[in-house]
Amino acid sequence: MSKIEITAVDTSTLPKVGAAECDELLKAVKNGDKEARDKFITANLRLVLSVCKRFRRDGVSQDDLFQIGAVGLIKALNNFDVSQNVKFSTYAVPMIIGEIRRALRDVSGIKVTRSVRDTAYKALKAKEKLTSEGRDNEPSLVEISAEIGIPISEIACALDAVSDTVSYFEPAFGDDGGLTVMDKLTDEKQSEDNWLENLALRGAGQRIPKRGAVQRIPKKEKQILFMRYYLGKTQVEISKAAGISQAQVSRIEKSAIDKLKSYM
Repeated sequence: MSKIEITAVDTSTLPKVGAAECDELLKAVKNGDKEARDKFITANLRLVLSVCKRFRRDGVSQDDLFQIGAVGLIKALNNFDVSQNVKFSTYAVPMIIGEIRRALRDVSGIKVTRSVRDTAYKALKAKEKLTSEGRDNEPSLVEISAEIGIPISEIACALDAVSDTVSYFEPAFGDDGGLTVMDKLTDEKQSEDNWLENLALRGAGQRIPKRGAVQRIPKKEKQILFMRYYLGKTQVEISKAAGISQAQVSRIEKSAIDKLKSYM
C-alpha cells in the first residue's frame, strides 16, 4: 500500500523543509505569520503520516487517523516553545500519538461519565489558577482539593480517567528498527538534556544545575523526569505507563531531583 493510497493527502506533492528553514518558519509562525504557519503544517504532514502507520484498528480508516493526527500536529505547533533548543518533531510526536489514542479510546467504547469529566475539569481549572499565582512548583492534589472542595481520591481518579497515557516503551513507528517512543523523543540528546535539567529544577523551585548533570543520573530516573517535566505527565499517568506504583514514581522523582541539586 503506497503513501498516496493510505491517506487522502498526496504526500508526493508535500514540500520537504530542511532544518534551517524549519527553524525560520517556526519563528515566523510565532510572530503571527499565517502563510508561514500553513507552510509549516503542510511540510510536517509527513510526520503525522509516519505516526499513523503504527496504528491499525478495525472501524477506523487511515484517512480518519491522519486527520486526527493533524490536529495533534497543530496543537503541538500552538504550544511549542521556540526558545528551547529542542527539535519540533521531538515535541510533536507524543502529542500526535496522544490525539490519536484519545480518538481510538472513544471508538473502542471506553467512556467517562459526565460527573467524572466535570471533576477533572474543575481540578484542571484549579491547577491552572494556582499555577498562575506566581508559584514555581506544581500545585499538589491537596491544594487542588482545598481549592474546589472535592476529595483527593475523587480528583485523582477523575484525572486518571481522562488522561491520555502513552506507553513510552512501545514501538514508535511500527516494528521497523525497534525504535521506541522514548528513543524517538530522546534524539538530539544533548540539547534535550539541557532543557530537561532546566524544567526539572525549575519545577522543584531550584536554580539551574551545571550542564550535563542529567546525564549523570540513572536511566530510569531520567525517564521519569522526562515524562514528568518534559511531557507534563502526572505521577499517576507515569505509574501506569512505566508499570510501577505512584509511590515508586514519587520516590524516583525525588531521588533524581536530589541528585541534580547535588550537581549544582
